[in-house]
Amino acid sequence: MIKAFAGLFLILFGMCMPGYADIGFDRLTCEYKENPLGIATHRPRFSWVMTSGESGQSQSGYELMVAYSLRDLRKGKGEVWSTGKVHSSQSVHLAYDGKPLQSFTRYYWRVRVYDQDGKASAWSAPQWFETAALSFGDWTAEWISDGSPQFENDEDFYKEDPMPLFRKTFRVGRKIQSARLYVSGMGYYEAYLNGQKVSDHMLDPGWTTYSERVLYVVHDITSLLNSGVNTAGFMVGNGWYNPLPLRFWGARNWRDFLTTGRPCVKAMIRLTYSDGTTEVIGTDQTWQTTPGPVIRNNIYLGEIYDARNEVENWASANPGGNWKNAVITRGPEGVLQAQMQPPVRVTKILQAQRIREVKPGVYLVDMGQNFAGVVRLRVQGPAGTEIVLRYGEDTLKNGQLNVMTSVAGQIKGGNGGPGAPQIAWQEDRYILKGSGTEIWCPRFTFHGFRYVEVSGWPGKPAPGEIVGLRMNSDLQEASAFTSSNAMLNQLDEVIRRTFLSNVFSVQSDCPAREKLAYPGDIFCSAGAFMYQFRMPSFYTKTINDMVDARRPLGGITETAPYVGIKDGSPGDDSGPLGYQAGFPFLVKKMYEYYGDQRVIEENYPHMQRLLEFLRSRATNHLFDKEDLGDHESLDERGIPLMASVFYALHAQLLAEFATILDKSADAEEYTALHEKIRTAIVNKFYRPATGEFEEGTQTAQIVALWAGMPRGTAEEKKTVQAMIKAFRERDWHLSTGIFGTKMMFDVLRERDLNEMAYRIANQRDFPGWGHMLANGATTLWETWRYSDNTYSQNHPMFGSVAEWFYRSLLGINPAAPGFKKIIIKPQPAGDLEYASGHFNSIYGRIGSDWKITGKAFEISVEIPVNTTAEIWIPDDYGNQLTGSEKETRRINGYIVVDVGSGKHHFATHR
Repeated sequence: MIKAFAGLFLILFGMCMPGYADIGFDRLTCEYKENPLGIATHRPRFSWVMTSGESGQSQSGYELMVAYSLRDLRKGKGEVWSTGKVHSSQSVHLAYDGKPLQSFTRYYWRVRVYDQDGKASAWSAPQWFETAALSFGDWTAEWISDGSPQFENDEDFYKEDPMPLFRKTFRVGRKIQSARLYVSGMGYYEAYLNGQKVSDHMLDPGWTTYSERVLYVVHDITSLLNSGVNTAGFMVGNGWYNPLPLRFWGARNWRDFLTTGRPCVKAMIRLTYSDGTTEVIGTDQTWQTTPGPVIRNNIYLGEIYDARNEVENWASANPGGNWKNAVITRGPEGVLQAQMQPPVRVTKILQAQRIREVKPGVYLVDMGQNFAGVVRLRVQGPAGTEIVLRYGEDTLKNGQLNVMTSVAGQIKGGNGGPGAPQIAWQEDRYILKGSGTEIWCPRFTFHGFRYVEVSGWPGKPAPGEIVGLRMNSDLQEASAFTSSNAMLNQLDEVIRRTFLSNVFSVQSDCPAREKLAYPGDIFCSAGAFMYQFRMPSFYTKTINDMVDARRPLGGITETAPYVGIKDGSPGDDSGPLGYQAGFPFLVKKMYEYYGDQRVIEENYPHMQRLLEFLRSRATNHLFDKEDLGDHESLDERGIPLMASVFYALHAQLLAEFATILDKSADAEEYTALHEKIRTAIVNKFYRPATGEFEEGTQTAQIVALWAGMPRGTAEEKKTVQAMIKAFRERDWHLSTGIFGTKMMFDVLRERDLNEMAYRIANQRDFPGWGHMLANGATTLWETWRYSDNTYSQNHPMFGSVAEWFYRSLLGINPAAPGFKKIIIKPQPAGDLEYASGHFNSIYGRIGSDWKITGKAFEISVEIPVNTTAEIWIPDDYGNQLTGSEKETRRINGYIVVDVGSGKHHFATHR
């Protein structure tokens, strides 16, 4: 601790010494992560966020070095890679270009930069990254199982099927330098060493298309090892690898489309001794196995745990139970890849807000808010006592639990297939062992709920004995927003809660009834997610999921991983056009928000193949029925127009990507294709007399404007007026579905129509977000209309409005990839008196804080080092500007000022 403090003092002191640039470092990452334990790329990328007490600071050069040891790095020996001084402003995604990296190796790195005057900063604090298995041959382990045969009849899957435990004893006789565990358990696992769980992760590894890619996790287990005898153990659950043969909507069985098998595990413990030698203990037939206390577990229906079946000391020395040798099994065929997205963790503990007895011996626990996760029990009682927990988002009029909005796959009338329950609600069961205080929570499932119905409890449950464990992929918050409008502030909180309920390694549509990743939903909400949370590693996995699930002809599936849903498909079991567009659109967002060009390079061939597939299915450059249209719209969904517009979007995005990659011939081809599609759309759907597209619905006008369909200024104005007319006819209430709602805020922002946007967003009655909140919503509903029987009450797709908070109200927008250049253009509207917040870009914190005082408008902004910004200040409150920078120009009712990094304050008055 003293050495670390001394090192930090020297770094800070060095920054203040004469001759050093006034630039420090806030966040240094390798492949988007700080000090990543296991990466599996040969050319990792480095990024650094800089800070300074001076304004107008930028980087004119950098020097980065990578070494094998911390000692060599501090001595200035970059024997692995040393860039020397490079004249460049690049501070994100600097790709490694040194000696070939070796597997299972820790490397140390640091960077210093040169300011705009050529002065060098002090060196950054040392950072590190550690490689995992860089090639398949680095694995010295086998997939193992307990040898149990798979069930043949569907009804047998619903019988007791104890989860297997695995263990291995090994000896450590020399001094250990480091120890790592590399493990993948299908479908989920928990890892133990000497009786202790090795990490706080839950539901590892993340769900993928197992035939293509299987994730493994790296754990540092050095501190858990003993000198002498050690015992490693795994509990393995079904997860998505061994799902039940439930018939979703009475028809679709996930087992027909997913790679499935019996629970199995592949792992290796790699010991590095102080003398430099290594030893690997891999899973093989010498490991032992026995049934565990989890006697049933399923992602949807829940978990049954019989504590009487617990095996004493199972992951420690001298275990109880009857053990046999494990069996080497085939396992999934996908390539093993290190897991890079944030792990699922318990991120919040919720106390019960109310517990009441709704029937004799039946209690209803209200957690106060809808969320995703499980509950944890603390209970005492006789052995054999069975506690039953049922979960729901709502209550019935009589005050009892309503499970119906969270029933898996609408299985409500015995339509779930042989052996399935009549109603597929979420339920966990715990059977007491009768030994003092027992603490338990499910391990291999998660639920979406606010209420828990408890029956079988010995006595009456008390507050603190049942708590909610909120779980989600542990995303870092990227922003904050507040305003003078309390409803919008509440909505921001509700959206964040909804988003966190739907990130369990995939971005799901809801955490209970489906749990699936729909690219169409991601299309609508990715921008909002990216403003609220750090999403690059999560969305990199999402893009990989879409690629892994693509169809033989190149089409993208309606869900990824693919479970057989193919509504409005143009063929080849691919998804509707709007959902397929989620793939290239998310690639664009990764470039726009994080400056990630590699994601374009890696996926460009897949996007080309996708476009060629769509081109082969189009008729006269149009589509007709190959879409879902504006899903959950209150108007006609406009399927032919939207399908064709999404086809045009594919061509437009490919043209943009080709330009970025300097593929000029491709860019010309795709630009020409886009123009042909646009012309065909206008010729078929546009009504010159009225400016309407198709039937002139809100969505039709918005989609046409968002996609740039009108040919010129006159046509665009007519289309805008037709859009305004469509909203006026509904008294400024929206009727849009998920796509139209997302696009609406873009269209209105780009045309300075935020008064209209605010009026729509601020509605308090049906339909709108205010209506949801007024009716008790703590997470967003799947539909504008309240549902107590069918639709989820925890669904992210209408959360696109959160993007409006940042892009329109705060005015924070990227003007160059990754926010290298920023536009701050707040659009005050309605009765708003102030809005304040920030967004942490890959370059650093961007702040926007404005208020209206009397007849003056004041704004304070914060711009990161190594970026520039345009500040657009509305002149509605006066055209006299005061501030540290001089006015540069006036554009359409705004005073525009160019600034560099730092904190700036401006005011306008008359």
